[in-house]
Amino acid sequence: MATLLPRDPAVVAPGAVHVPDWLSLDRQRELVTACRDWAAGPVPMRHTRMPNGSRMSVQTVCLGWHWVPYRYTKTADDVGGGPVAPFPSWLAGLGRDAVEAAYGSRDDAYNPDAALINFYDSAAKMGMHQDKEEKSLNPVVSLSIGDSCVFRFGNTENRNKPWTDVRLESGDLFVFGGESRLAYHGVMKTFPGTADPILGLDGRLNITLRVTGLAP
Repeated sequence: MATLLPRDPAVVAPGAVHVPDWLSLDRQRELVTACRDWAAGPVPMRHTRMPNGSRMSVQTVCLGWHWVPYRYTKTADDVGGGPVAPFPSWLAGLGRDAVEAAYGSRDDAYNPDAALINFYDSAAKMGMHQDKEEKSLNPVVSLSIGDSCVFRFGNTENRNKPWTDVRLESGDLFVFGGESRLAYHGVMKTFPGTADPILGLDGRLNITLRVTGLAP
């Protein structure tokens, strides 16, 4: 959604950086097409089941490694056992560009090997959680496409305050590493109809890139 005033990059917490409007509209459209291809790939996009049997409102498809609560596998044992789609090298390059944009320096050793592509419809949310299944504590890269959302970024100790609510718009980048790598975070709500119609997307896509630290 276009805004009247420019939005400046902001350090939300030590190691956590919000870079508004990082993805061009053309790049967003390319990523929407790619996400549709991945969702139709060998492992379908699905509502993940939690260990207590509840179903996440967000739909997810994975690349490189398949995430299930709370581990990574190379086969999607919860949806038929098929092999997870490969993680493309161009997406790793985009991750390196993102880390450079957030932190101001290039790290060619940053090599993400897993992506979670989450789709939010108008009712979907994501509860406060930590990304801690990875053995590596390299930064997490988060790309937003489509409808805007309220992203809550908290502390590393628990799900309670202090936290900061950030409105993420289509094209925004959020990177968190360093002191904030294990911060609790979640998506409180989305704003239906806020995506640019040119994207052809009804809802919100969130692409997160991670370095698992796991052996291939």
